[in-house]
Amino acid sequence: MSKPVVLAIDGPAGAGKSTVAERLADELGFFYFDTGVLYRAVAVHCLNLGVDLADESALGQLVDGIDIQVRPASVADGRQVDVVLEGRDVSHQLRTRDVDAVVSRVAASPAVRAGLIELQRRQIQGSGTILAGRDIGTVVCPDADLKIYLTASSRERATRRLRQIGGEATELDTVQQAIDERDRSDASRAIAPMTRADDAVDVDTDGKTVDEVVAIVRELLGQATCAEAGQRRGEIPSKAGS
Repeated sequence: MSKPVVLAIDGPAGAGKSTVAERLADELGFFYFDTGVLYRAVAVHCLNLGVDLADESALGQLVDGIDIQVRPASVADGRQVDVVLEGRDVSHQLRTRDVDAVVSRVAASPAVRAGLIELQRRQIQGSGTILAGRDIGTVVCPDADLKIYLTASSRERATRRLRQIGGEATELDTVQQAIDERDRSDASRAIAPMTRADDAVDVDTDGKTVDEVVAIVRELLGQATCAEAGQRRGEIPSKAGS
């Protein structure tokens, strides 16, 4: 039995990772897993319990044995999945401003990342899996069949985020500043920073529709899987020898 195809999609917040991954998974019949929902669920738990985000010991205890379940969306309210935290559906809480304000700090915690990484890897299943995050190609699935680094300007991402939360146009600069700050934080953290894998393919989504981006990634995945199949049959040279 052949191993599942693994597509890793990384990139900064708001670049379109979740949207593209979900659409492509639907088209290909793959399992889609947005790893970011795990960190957001932990952030919700921290806020609910009043956990000090600077206390690594407390974060480690919180994550140890935490019950987070990710399921197909059961409600057509815009959510991509159901996220159940300790038996309670918290899907609607994941994208609030309060969670936005702390999720980067939660994701920077060594204890949190260590506690969640194996859960991410265990999501690979079926004929293929698409994982989206910030360190999928570098840390979680370094042997993925294809690694995509999805990008967009911070202005474009701020516009998308404002549309998502129903904010006013006057808030655009403030939202963009928050995104720029998060980019800096995600890229500079000591543990699993947001980094482009050396063998990742850059896909800039500025000025492109979702359909156009999905078509680009689908073509790249087709090329990657065909190349790998050929290498296994000894019909084409490996990357190192090409």
